[in-house]
Amino acid sequence: MNGAEFIAATAAILFMAFLAGWFTHWLISRITRVTRSDMDDLDKMAQELNQAEEAHEEATAYFQQREAELTNKLRETEAELDAAMDGLRTARTEAEELRSYVERSKQMP
Repeated sequence: MNGAEFIAATAAILFMAFLAGWFTHWLISRITRVTRSDMDDLDKMAQELNQAEEAHEEATAYFQQREAELTNKLRETEAELDAAMDGLRTARTEAEELRSYVERSKQMP
């Protein structure tokens, strides 16, 4: 094999390697290409995700507000219960004092 044949063979091998690389790149880019419908689907999913996050935030805010309202109502009810219990305790004490007074009055001639 002389120098010209060696150069031609090397050039042919390099050209074949170039073609194989180019074909492989083309095939991979063809397989992994993102189509317009894929992008539309991604946009739609992103919008739905944003809507779901907004709905979640609204629900969270509503439930926090509702919890605060119920907590305040519970505190008010507990305060009313304490006041009622104090009133009942006072009424029982007064009733006991009146019973004692009536019994003492009956025993005195």
